[in-house]
Amino acid sequence: MSLMSDLSIGKSGLSMSQYSINTTAHNLANVDTPGYVRQQVILGTTQYLTVGQNAISKMQTGLGVNTEEVKQARSLFLDRAYRREIGRESFYQSQYEALDEIENVYGELQGVAFQNSMKDFWVALQELEKEPDSIVTRASLVETAVSFVERSENIYKQISEYQVNLNTQIQKKVDRINEIGDEIADLNKRICFYESDGVEHANDLRDRRNLLLDELSQYINVTWREEVDHQVTVIAEQTPFVTNNVVFHMSTMPQVELLKRQLAKEYGDDPDALERASDEAEKICNGAVMLVPVWPTYGDAEVFNFDMLPSTKANTDIGGLKGLILARGTRVGRYSDIPIKPREEDYETDGVLDEDAYAVAMARYEEAARTYNREINPSVIMSVQAQFDQLVHGVVKTINDILCPNKDYTFDKDVTVTLSSGQTVTYKAGDTVRVFDKENAPVGMDAAKTAGTELFSRKSVQRYETVTLDDGTELMIYNEENPLDNYTMYTVGEIEINRDVLANKSLIPLSSNKGTGDFDIETAEKLIEAWQGKFAALSPNTLTINNFTAYYTAFIGEIANRGETLNKIAEKQDAMVASIESKRQSVSGVSSDEELTNLIRFQHAYNAAARYINVVDEMLEHIVTRM
Repeated sequence: MSLMSDLSIGKSGLSMSQYSINTTAHNLANVDTPGYVRQQVILGTTQYLTVGQNAISKMQTGLGVNTEEVKQARSLFLDRAYRREIGRESFYQSQYEALDEIENVYGELQGVAFQNSMKDFWVALQELEKEPDSIVTRASLVETAVSFVERSENIYKQISEYQVNLNTQIQKKVDRINEIGDEIADLNKRICFYESDGVEHANDLRDRRNLLLDELSQYINVTWREEVDHQVTVIAEQTPFVTNNVVFHMSTMPQVELLKRQLAKEYGDDPDALERASDEAEKICNGAVMLVPVWPTYGDAEVFNFDMLPSTKANTDIGGLKGLILARGTRVGRYSDIPIKPREEDYETDGVLDEDAYAVAMARYEEAARTYNREINPSVIMSVQAQFDQLVHGVVKTINDILCPNKDYTFDKDVTVTLSSGQTVTYKAGDTVRVFDKENAPVGMDAAKTAGTELFSRKSVQRYETVTLDDGTELMIYNEENPLDNYTMYTVGEIEINRDVLANKSLIPLSSNKGTGDFDIETAEKLIEAWQGKFAALSPNTLTINNFTAYYTAFIGEIANRGETLNKIAEKQDAMVASIESKRQSVSGVSSDEELTNLIRFQHAYNAAARYINVVDEMLEHIVTRM
């Protein structure tokens, strides 16, 4: 091998050392850059020259060192683990934050503020039992009832407003997801351009792309793969999101619009399908505007499928956006969303159970319970709304039904009656309705001995519809509650104190209807017993039947327990994410001490190559000058 070849070997050493020094300097310059991955120079030998051959092997000599590539030191396994676990942390953290906000609405963890309203109402009922003939006591009851309704509405309003305000967070997350998709598509194009020659590596652009994938994983469950042209394809919730340079943007749509379309499809060829679907969707959503992420490119298909509850086993509990939508729910929760288990005594006649009717009722209850656990219970806001509304509805209905008792009335022939609205209704023979039980109802202490005056009224619907039959019989037919019509329900937001009672406290029916003028002690005692008696279970998933006070205690306790559970899961996920990130940093992070050591090492290598060239140069000079 000639001395000129030796100079080439020295030159390769200088180039390798210089390139390694530049790479190390680049690492040090980006030691605090978010998402930056440490780069390493991979070295190899250049081609060999064969100068001879012996019996064992070829006689070869090398031509120096060669820089194979500048490689990123990152672990694909740790990247996948990090993005999966940080998405799961965001899923539970978003739900915990929503529940924490609800806890604050109720006045600290124990719900002190509303608990005082419950206590005041109980005290007012006790005082009424002692002095039912006192206008002062009655006035106190009415004022307490006013406070109870106002406090209930205030709490419910705050929760509902917070529920709607979550739309802003959802829209921001959707917008950010689209921005990330656009930037990834742009980086795909640039990386493909720079690496198209198969020589250069756009490592800094790759760092930015991976950092965006890390952020995207916090919002939504994503998978990705790098194609042969070095572009990344991103799949979000099993739907193509970024393919090559194309981004399929996400959008939002009001829940009511999606319901309209779904219901219209179910109604099929019905010419009034669209109108029927619109009316029913409006009733279900009750005016609440809930934004739902959709894929416009795929026919406005919903981004998230909640037919199956999110679970860790199926890796479907991932993404802060999904957790936020699950926490918010799709509509306002009502007491009617909580199914009530049928009681056997309600299906007994003379002590004999009607097993067929009871079995049918139980089948309906079990189906309703499955619907509750699929649609209501997973949402921390909707479940709280439904359970709280059930408490208020129970208090209101219990007191009203004692003051204005009802009974069943069966028509013995077909009857057509005209309502106060002018609408005519036809009842068939055998139809049964609930009517005011005038014979067993207490009356007011006013001069007219007025009966049928409820304490709590619906804002838009009166309690009874008075009709007169052909034979002169006067019936006060009870206006039943319709779960699909919010205005017919004794639900928070539609309840007010009877305006007649506010104007005249003596109308509260607590006197005997026997004409003696005596006060009906039994009615006052029924109010006390009903408050202390069994009311309802918190949900189909609990067996304990509580009275009103115990129900509220269990209600607040469940909020606290659920919040603690979500917080613990989020904290464990945070620790796991931190552990994985620590391992990622040990692989891909830049250590200034290590890089400084490498810098010294490569400087020595550079100096060694320079000295080698000097030696070869001196040899050449010696040969030339001596010839």
